Amino acid sequence: MSRQRDYTPTELLAVVASRMLSDNQSVFVGTGLPLIAGMLAQRTHAPGLLLFFEAGSIGPRVPELPISVGDSRTYHQAIALSSMHDAMSLAQAGYVDVGFLGAAQIDPFGNINTTVIGPHDRPVARLPGSGGANDVASFAARTIIILRQSSRSFVPKLDFLTTPGYLDGPGARERAGLPAGTGPFRVITQLAVYGFDDRSRRMRALSLHPGVTPEKIRENSGFDIPIGEGIGESPVPTAEELKLLREVIDPKGVVLGK
Repeated sequence: MSRQRDYTPTELLAVVASRMLSDNQSVFVGTGLPLIAGMLAQRTHAPGLLLFFEAGSIGPRVPELPISVGDSRTYHQAIALSSMHDAMSLAQAGYVDVGFLGAAQIDPFGNINTTVIGPHDRPVARLPGSGGANDVASFAARTIIILRQSSRSFVPKLDFLTTPGYLDGPGARERAGLPAGTGPFRVITQLAVYGFDDRSRRMRALSLHPGVTPEKIRENSGFDIPIGEGIGESPVPTAEELKLLREVIDPKGVVLGK
């Protein structure tokens, strides 16, 4: 039984993502929810978490939510102020444990699209593109993907493959020349947390957020997602986590809202 909900869906996403990070891991973060999750983890259960930023800051203790990866607040107490080249090179060399990514579309194997909606040459919408997402997903040991779930974002086939997940199934990453044992780890949406089956490499539900039913999952997905009997409920934010989010990490409500 969940306690009374005094948190927003965005705060729940941030907390769920934060709890997936472990002490002394290295994590490649972008602005927004991934950074909020990293900052929260540093202030709670993972004080030794090492943050990587695409612009070149490594190992900072970010005092307050920056507006971009090049914001001077990402340099606060950092162990290195380097370059995009060095940050990506360290990822390629295997020094990044976790990469956080967003997505416009995701398919059953965790491949993501952030390039176009519709045909590439005549798209309905043109999106920001890869940025460093392809590099991060190709070389980080694990990736965690955060997106809003609907039947338009959870699709059986991407309009464009921007960033590799498990491609077309078991062994496909290795055949494509990507490091063995890497790939998507978790997908977090406003409805649930998902993982990937060890054999098929297809997405499966791990926990449903409070109040979400299996029917709601099916209504908001364009492909079948296995939901086991007696699936658990995602843990809700604690009072300490909410206070940190609202008063320390994002007091202006830039991402989390007011």
